[in-house]
Amino acid sequence: MNKKDFITTIGGRKFNPMSPSAEDIDIGDIAHSLSMICRANGHFREFFSVARHCINCAKEAELRGCSARVQLLCLLHDATEAYIGDMTRPLKRRLEYYCQCEERLYGDILNALGVALPDEQESAAVKSVDDCMLYHEFRIFNGDCLFDEAPPIHLEIECSERSFAETKAEYLELYHVLYAEVTRT
Repeated sequence: MNKKDFITTIGGRKFNPMSPSAEDIDIGDIAHSLSMICRANGHFREFFSVARHCINCAKEAELRGCSARVQLLCLLHDATEAYIGDMTRPLKRRLEYYCQCEERLYGDILNALGVALPDEQESAAVKSVDDCMLYHEFRIFNGDCLFDEAPPIHLEIECSERSFAETKAEYLELYHVLYAEVTRT
């Protein structure tokens, strides 16, 4: 492997984002990384991690009455960012190759974790929750209203800053609870 073809994860894995191997995908690495990455490219008034966003998405899905599987998919919907970083939506929409890589990596991550790809209905539910959180997080932490109408929200977004270690622990705990529920059925 060319030294430039991989990243070293916090767990010490050599991860090649262009040719990922299932044994190099680890939920602990994902939780750690997402807990360290700030939403909005860091353009929030306070640190608010991608992991916190994903946790909120899963909680919002629960409050909407979504299945444990949709909640798990909400928790994992930004897992690719642990390996290839985040990109702002205005730019991402214009980079087809990046989107293809991200989609392929998302499938690889779900497969490695033993989670089936979402069907159309599940994808629509995850997108709805993600867009809702996007709107309300940007309104709270940046003052922006990104859509003409505020999507209805069921969750009260916690605004107090948390350490990455607390967020990582909560992400992992929620993952294990939801994963156990999904695989039990």
